[in-house]
Amino acid sequence: MDAAELKAFLDEKVLLYNKPDFIESDPIQIPHSFTLKEDIEIAGFLSATIAWGNRKMIIGNARRMMDLMGNSPYDFVMGHSSHHLESLNGFVHRTFNGADFSTFIAALRNIYTNHGGPEAVFRKNLNDNSLQKSISEFKKAFFEIEHQNRTQKHVSDPLSGSAAKRINMYLRWMVRQDKAGVDFGIWKSIPASALSCPLDVHSGNVARKLGILSRKQNDAKALSELDIQLRLMDAADPVKYDFALFGLGVFEKF
Repeated sequence: MDAAELKAFLDEKVLLYNKPDFIESDPIQIPHSFTLKEDIEIAGFLSATIAWGNRKMIIGNARRMMDLMGNSPYDFVMGHSSHHLESLNGFVHRTFNGADFSTFIAALRNIYTNHGGPEAVFRKNLNDNSLQKSISEFKKAFFEIEHQNRTQKHVSDPLSGSAAKRINMYLRWMVRQDKAGVDFGIWKSIPASALSCPLDVHSGNVARKLGILSRKQNDAKALSELDIQLRLMDAADPVKYDFALFGLGVFEKF
């Protein structure tokens, strides 16, 4: 396929997968349970944080996180006391445990109390129409509270070489204006043009087969390479192609 044919092919796949049916099998269904902006932000962040492994297990454990917070995540984050966090001790999703969960709750309260919320942190550090430095600075702000070193691994840092798949996915959910009703677009101060594709094994393999990614590792350098190609196809909304790449890989075994 030449460049025009490839764009037409991927645009067709975006239309196929970027529709409400996508929500039913994706962790994005968890924040879709809420209407308050802050509830959506917190539910989305926690769901994206544990979004690795079996998708059914991810969704089930993300739902359990919401249940443990009384299905009022913002109220829980802002109003919790130490004894409320005891109920989180038994939570486990792969290597994310109850201690990590408690730290995340405390860190989120600090982000809202002292930084104006997550949108403000990411917006403040936006540069060169990219959110990758913003992610790195967000991680610094997130872990400025007391925490175990092991918990830091659950927020990736692209400036340390990571593709930061889960947090780029979260940013897509919050920022991208989606007329189809999948992504929320509730962060109006950050442009969709600055988003990066949530690069994982599925989207990476499809991108390589299509010739828009040559690097073998799914790391920050590969993400930069893929970003360039996706921005050539749609500079204003490059990350819409995540639906095409992911759909081709997961649902069509491309």
